[in-house]
Amino acid sequence: MTSQGSTISTAAVEHARQQWEEGHQRLQSRARDRSVYERLYAQVDSLLDELRKRVGQTFTLEQLATVYAGAERWSRDAALAGAPETARPGDLTTVEDAAFHLYARGAVDYVP
Repeated sequence: MTSQGSTISTAAVEHARQQWEEGHQRLQSRARDRSVYERLYAQVDSLLDELRKRVGQTFTLEQLATVYAGAERWSRDAALAGAPETARPGDLTTVEDAAFHLYARGAVDYVP
């Protein structure tokens, strides 16, 4: 992914990472209900596929956070591609944040 002149602050990147971590934790907390978890994870997988297309394989956390800032424009459609028949609007934030959390682990500057 190439920079498009849009940079965000270190604080904004850290805030995004915190949101991603919280979303991943919310997703994991749903694992007790297998059917719900599988539905949500199918949506996460769809978002991960979309992130691969939009971000590519080589990226920084700043670049990913910049994509995250505009994700509301496309993430719903991408998530619904994973499980449209069972999608619930209230789950989108969890799915989106969990997908970004998982994808962030591939950033060239990722540190747990």
